Amino acid sequence: MITYNEAFDLNHTIYRILVLLNHMQYDSVEYERLRIWDFYMAFPYEIEKIRFGTKPEDREIKKLFPKRDNPYRKIINSRKLFERMSPYQLAAFSKLSSYGIIDKSFNSTGRVKVTDRDKLISVISDIDIHLEVRESNVLKILTTYFYHMDFYGSNGLKARTNLSEYHYDE
Repeated sequence: MITYNEAFDLNHTIYRILVLLNHMQYDSVEYERLRIWDFYMAFPYEIEKIRFGTKPEDREIKKLFPKRDNPYRKIINSRKLFERMSPYQLAAFSKLSSYGIIDKSFNSTGRVKVTDRDKLISVISDIDIHLEVRESNVLKILTTYFYHMDFYGSNGLKARTNLSEYHYDE
């Protein structure tokens, strides 16, 4: 049986990253942070599993994503799935750097930097973007709230999502 999963489709990965970069207010972001954001764009219902803090704004954001049990969307091991997406994400970033949209040194610097915002907007305008309400909410939260959240440490984005190892971060 053949099944399709957009997480393992290079073109869909490029699409998700373009959407994220377009909605991002800043011109650069950590490579790993963008990979985590891409995971939640591919699986927006997984945002329910993020550990939110106790601040009032954390509680408000958590209310936007009530837990729903759907047996058809159950992911047994999110971390393993996140790691399986890595080669597709790397290929997508490489493709975008070859188009001149992002800086080619993303892999060595650990940051994805938009080098040509006009070209990014031009490509996005050619794509018919129709996001569902849930995806739109996830996109807004990822590119604003999660952008300002610490990335490293026991209360950082890596720890809250539990998608990658954070215990050995400096």
